[in-house]
Amino acid sequence: IRKTITAEAAKEHIWVRRWAIVLTLFIAAITILIDLVTLINTFLGGEISVRFGLKVAVVLLIALGVFLHFLADQRGYWIKYPKKANWVGIAVGVLAAVTVISGFFIIGTPTHVRMLRFDEQKVQDLQSMQYQVTNYYQMKRALPGTLEQLADPLSGYTVPQDPQSQASYEYEKLDTLQFSLCAVFNEPSPQTAGKGAFPQGDISYPSVGPDSENWQHESGRVCFVRTLDPERYPALSETMKGR
Repeated sequence: IRKTITAEAAKEHIWVRRWAIVLTLFIAAITILIDLVTLINTFLGGEISVRFGLKVAVVLLIALGVFLHFLADQRGYWIKYPKKANWVGIAVGVLAAVTVISGFFIIGTPTHVRMLRFDEQKVQDLQSMQYQVTNYYQMKRALPGTLEQLADPLSGYTVPQDPQSQASYEYEKLDTLQFSLCAVFNEPSPQTAGKGAFPQGDISYPSVGPDSENWQHESGRVCFVRTLDPERYPALSETMKGR
């Protein structure tokens, strides 16, 4: 665009270009204001964290950079100093490349993220089966011998399988009140404690729930041994069974 304007100066004042610059300045200004309001509101609430502060800083720097760049463009600064415009373009390109490459080291490759999602689903499946085993015990006052006994066509519950290998999860009745559930994990539990705007406890996966500290695991085959407390899980009454 700058080369075209240099060749034909009249194109600098085309209404489409000027309106596009004004719209960009407006959006950037609104973004800066929202970002600052969010920062102040969170700070006054006493719930700010380093992670949240860094997010706000990144958004502020990007929006401010866009605002200043196009403000200079509106005043013809980049057309007057084309070499500086080229240097800015190169710097932004290098920064974008560094950001993308750094993202792979910080977040992980797509394959790594996919493996973590498999692990998260496995933890959710184990939690679901643990609940069903506990419910089975309350109904019959005995632990199931196999996972197949948990299947209930009437309620629509089917025993889940490993989403990655499609194999059955391992279950073993260790004692009258003790059982184990096993799965094969790709990665150790990710630690996200204190991350986000609101610092939290030791949570491994976002969607697992508040009891996820009981599901911390390393990579490979991991078994979770559970012991039922008869007083905490009493037999369900006949009325409840009927329901």
